[in-house]
Amino acid sequence: MSDRKQSRREFFGASAGVAAAAASAVADPPRAAAQSAGVKPADLPDLTIKEVKVYVADVSNFRRLNSTETGEILSVVTNSGHEGNYTIGNRSLTPNWLEWAKPVLLGKNVIDLLPAITATTGTKETFGFSGGRSAAPAAGGGRGAASAGAPNRGGGAWPNYYAAAAEICMWDILGKAVNRPIYKILGGAKDRVMAYASSQHLANIEDYIPDVLSAKEQGYKGYKIHPGGGQPKTGAAIPAYAGHIEEIKTVRKAVGDDFVLAHDPVQRYNLFEALKVGRVLDDLDYAWFEDPIPTTDIEGLVELNRALDLPLHVGEFLFSISDFAEYIRRGALDVARLIADNVGGIGGSMRVGMLADAFNLECTPHNWGNPTDLAVHFHLELAMPNAYWFEMPHPATAADRPYQAKFRIDKDGYVLAPTEPGLGYPIDRNALDKIMKRIDR
Repeated sequence: MSDRKQSRREFFGASAGVAAAAASAVADPPRAAAQSAGVKPADLPDLTIKEVKVYVADVSNFRRLNSTETGEILSVVTNSGHEGNYTIGNRSLTPNWLEWAKPVLLGKNVIDLLPAITATTGTKETFGFSGGRSAAPAAGGGRGAASAGAPNRGGGAWPNYYAAAAEICMWDILGKAVNRPIYKILGGAKDRVMAYASSQHLANIEDYIPDVLSAKEQGYKGYKIHPGGGQPKTGAAIPAYAGHIEEIKTVRKAVGDDFVLAHDPVQRYNLFEALKVGRVLDDLDYAWFEDPIPTTDIEGLVELNRALDLPLHVGEFLFSISDFAEYIRRGALDVARLIADNVGGIGGSMRVGMLADAFNLECTPHNWGNPTDLAVHFHLELAMPNAYWFEMPHPATAADRPYQAKFRIDKDGYVLAPTEPGLGYPIDRNALDKIMKRIDR
């Protein structure tokens, strides 16, 4: 294996203590939260869930980076008055979430529920809290998205976007109950993460030059191409992958040899095209190649990985921890990429991160969505010892919502860790009220 395939871990150094703290927190979140606040678990407030509701906001005037975003903001409220929130529709439509949540959550205590759900998130079998999926409506559990990626080989409960959303709400509650950000409960030791600008899918080859130069001028230390149509603004049409090769070349020329660049076609190439594109990425010293071909083609990924020097980032379209294990075992990825909703929320994501860490691999949570979605993955990046980048949608304004704080880089190109408890980006109720359509109860 080429030296360029070696993990950047050797340059950063991972803390075994951080990984151990994360494992302990995932195993028993309430105990970890109590310990982080210097109290006993018995001293936690009454976190029995008394109400679930959904704020429905009008997001028609905002750019939706995830096309299925519905404007629904979940609310889980405890007897102590602590409220956990999360948005649904980030990856797949999740209809009738309230009908699922009422029999599963009401009257139950977060102290009991959260350890149960984190024990099974992202696994293949249906048992424990995952069995609550049977209470979902016929539209059920968000499983339809699995057909877009690699199958959940054991036929188990994930992806389950109903339970994953509830899990995240309960982590938010737990953090607020002990006045600590979630990443601190998970044992995170970072206070910032370096950001790269992650492009939109732009129509023409020429569009990427002003886009990457704008990102560099703003202070980003890296830029990722999401290729679009791959066509020149004038002249005859060309194969899309050939146009993408021109984008790769012109972007490198525009920013110089020392700027970090990556390429993410989101599974659109066949193996032949991926090899053609990948060899150019190698020649121009791109930092990684992300989701080059369909994730279901594990044989193709293995072959591609053997042929190229730069690391393959794969995993957005995997839906169970066992699948990540298989792809790691086969050498179908160099860096584990994940989407929290797909693997059961925060607990499942941390388990994927720890699996990658056990093989000395990096893990890169996926930041692409509204502020709440970004917040979840940012806490994972802050907590994981093997995560080093914050993926910032570019332009950053694309993720903005008036009811939450904006994500921006500082003068050195970092995103600073939140200091507020829970997810760390409180909802501005006055601003939300101005775009509220209704509250479902």
